[in-house]
Amino acid sequence: MTTRRGFLAGMASSVCLPSIVRAQGTSTLKFAPQSDVAILDPIMSVSYVTRNHALMIFDTLYGADEHNRTQPQMVEGHRVEQDGRQWTLTLREGLRFHDGSPVLARDVVASVKRWWKRDNVGQVLAAVTDELSAASDREVRFRLKSPFPMLPDALGKFGTNNAVIMPERLALTEATVQVTEMVGSGPYRFVADERVPGSRLVYAKFDGYVPRQSGTTSALAGPKIAHFDRVEWVVMPDVATAASALQTGEIDWWEQPASDYWDLLAVNKNVKLDLIDSFGSAGVVRFNFLQGPTSNVLVRRAALAAISQRDVMTAVIGEDAQRWKDKVGYFLPGTPMASETGLDALKEPPDREAAKRLLKESGYKGEPLVYLVPGDVATIKAQGEVVTDALKQAGFNVDMQVMDWGTVLTRANNRQGPDKGGWHLVGTFTAGVGLLNPSSNNFLRGSGTSAIFGWSEIPRLEELRMDWFRAPDEKAQAAICAEIQRVAFETVPYAPTGLYFQQTAYRSNLTGVQKGLPLFYGVRRA
Repeated sequence: MTTRRGFLAGMASSVCLPSIVRAQGTSTLKFAPQSDVAILDPIMSVSYVTRNHALMIFDTLYGADEHNRTQPQMVEGHRVEQDGRQWTLTLREGLRFHDGSPVLARDVVASVKRWWKRDNVGQVLAAVTDELSAASDREVRFRLKSPFPMLPDALGKFGTNNAVIMPERLALTEATVQVTEMVGSGPYRFVADERVPGSRLVYAKFDGYVPRQSGTTSALAGPKIAHFDRVEWVVMPDVATAASALQTGEIDWWEQPASDYWDLLAVNKNVKLDLIDSFGSAGVVRFNFLQGPTSNVLVRRAALAAISQRDVMTAVIGEDAQRWKDKVGYFLPGTPMASETGLDALKEPPDREAAKRLLKESGYKGEPLVYLVPGDVATIKAQGEVVTDALKQAGFNVDMQVMDWGTVLTRANNRQGPDKGGWHLVGTFTAGVGLLNPSSNNFLRGSGTSAIFGWSEIPRLEELRMDWFRAPDEKAQAAICAEIQRVAFETVPYAPTGLYFQQTAYRSNLTGVQKGLPLFYGVRRA
């Protein structure tokens, strides 16, 4: 990813489609997501299943393609003036919301202002913005205190929280209050009255959607053509049931097939295994900085020293080392911001005697640590079991509490003590694309109560992050990231547990499945 990148107004990709006719829906696509969507509002959750749900319904001003290059999406183009301190974005003509109202600049202004109260990159954009206003019905104007070339990247990024555009009447909802009416302007609309929590979500093709008339469909970029009348998300936490349903054709697509079934699915001519996310998924054990022993940096260092990335990855995805990486730090291996700095903290096998010494030095007295683990997400559950065992071997008293993913997400936002529904550790996985740089790694923040759940307060990380945004070139940015990683291994905002590459599986008669993440435009039945 080029981190200092402007984007010429109206720039389109090399393939030009002079006229795109929206395809007629032909049938229903049935999809088994990684879990149920417990929180519908994409501004209120960093869950990737919430993001995937939101991208069915909402559109964004810009969109990253499968190579993480940002392109115009809802915008026709933009002008950059006053030495980079004024951006004027022009909306494409004909955009409409699912309730029939036109998409206007004031909707965009309200949506962006709600988004940037919750999003890490959005908060940086907000800090450098003097004024965000609707210059006309189709023109959105940013007046900046200083140049911010990453503005399109911020508004069109892959990761959570996405800067989705909703009607002003909804976007004026406080950023701390969930929007429950899902009205967007994307290629599918949410059929709220057919939702069955824990079981089903339904999306119907939006006949009023106007796709881009140029470009190549790629991840969040290019024309978004809906080929199905309906997409039904069928929640199937039991992996055997999901595997059987895919093979018999009861479902068309299983987002995250358990690795134990990959070989079985691979020999079925009616099923295709596909690695659509080449960035992988990174393991995270997040610590609570507000409560109990995990607020002590020595306790966090002891936990880091006890965990084996190799053991976690083997449990999550199998013994085939082609499917995973260990020795993974706080940035994506093999990319410009990654470095070797601090990686000696990730010993294999782990030095649990050193972990015991750190734990003793911390003053830890065996208090139970509440570890929230979802039982309905196989990969996170496997991680939780391995981490719990490793911590117990190092002298921790771990209370691993298994529950559904929706409950984990709800409790993760509880800042109170464990006796009042709080916690000490939460395990999850985050998209590897989020580890490309400090702007996108939500877990690598030190902003206290404004940070993602865990509320890590590490002022030095925040200082370095802002230095990275201001750095003149990629070489300077890489040097700053090496220092960020050194500080992160000292302060441990979270324990990285490795990187794995998750296959998806779908019926072999489906074509047009996009790279990057599960998206439903462009997909059709052959």
